[in-house]
Amino acid sequence: MATAAEVLGTHTREVPDFPTPGVVFKDLSPLFRDPEAFATVLADIGDRWRGKVDVVAGIEARGFIIGAPLAQAMGVGFVPIRKAGKLPGETHTRSYDLEYGEATIEVAADAFVPGCTVLLVDDVLATGGTAAAAAELIERAGARVTALEVLLELSFLHGRERLPGRELHAIQVD
Repeated sequence: MATAAEVLGTHTREVPDFPTPGVVFKDLSPLFRDPEAFATVLADIGDRWRGKVDVVAGIEARGFIIGAPLAQAMGVGFVPIRKAGKLPGETHTRSYDLEYGEATIEVAADAFVPGCTVLLVDDVLATGGTAAAAAELIERAGARVTALEVLLELSFLHGRERLPGRELHAIQVD
């Protein structure tokens, strides 16, 4: 039986010069369209965090693809961290710098029971800006980020440095 890291390695496509010249995009579509491979990765994450968190939060958009079925399998709720302007009602909003500009994300102000524990998930950790902003939003909304879980970490971009003191697990590190 293949490990989650092995499955991820054989189900990740590299697309050179996307979205801009010089960037090698890590495409996880092959993983998402293979139900057995995706189930292996979700089971790996679920086994690591089951019973340790109250909620899974996923960062738009691929964090939704991972987070929603993961939360269902773990028997916990799911909270989306959205791009600005996509959520109704009162929200907590955070802008942050990207390597190519600025972005803004938000979470519903009432998304979490105060003090609940959250597993924050996303597909790739690059520079860490999005993950750091999402963790801050979750805590501003009254919850506690237990850990961050990503499928791939691009270590050459030093994203962990923007997440000091936070537990972070990556299934595969490039």
